[in-house]
Amino acid sequence: MFGPLDMDIDAGGVTVIAGQAGAARTALLMALCGRMRLSSGSLTVLGYEKPSRILAVSAIACLNELDEVRPSVTVRDMVTEQLRWNSPWYKFVPRVSEDQVADMCAYTFGGVDLPPLNAFVDDLPEIQQLLLRIAVANTKRPPLLVVGRVDKIADDDERTMLLRRLVALGEHQSVITADVNDLPPDSGVHAVVNMHGLLGAGDIGVMTEGR
Repeated sequence: MFGPLDMDIDAGGVTVIAGQAGAARTALLMALCGRMRLSSGSLTVLGYEKPSRILAVSAIACLNELDEVRPSVTVRDMVTEQLRWNSPWYKFVPRVSEDQVADMCAYTFGGVDLPPLNAFVDDLPEIQQLLLRIAVANTKRPPLLVVGRVDKIADDDERTMLLRRLVALGEHQSVITADVNDLPPDSGVHAVVNMHGLLGAGDIGVMTEGR
């Protein structure tokens, strides 16, 4: 679905893969965090080559193929489910409170308003939806965080706000995202990898899901 590619991404900060949206770009993002396996070639992430090892040191958010939220899900439901997923199987985890939502989300949201406890996720402003998905995916704060859908935000101010939050997260993690749009000059992004014309649907490199 993409390739051939030869690229290096530095650790730390935010790296933006600049290229058109589509299945090839999605597959590349999923490969970079161990969710998909290359059919040919090699990939090394933080010193690891096996997808299972890469998977263990990464988190991925805002790709509908992996973390799409159903319209009927509330903020409370989403955070509760993640806390239960993180807890031992034998531990009972009750439905969360506003304080528990703040505990999970405040680090990611920064100065952005936290979502109401009982609001449906689908009804939230887009910036809150995406930051909530990032916060839930990034609870363990692994060394690598991959974030898709940045260029799906229609509002320029909200898109800039999301990039600023990713830059803040990039102070303590390596963050990779993708965008087809030009970045503002003061975005704070560490690097941009130009993939325009290299991620078309006709490119080679079919991938299968990593196990």
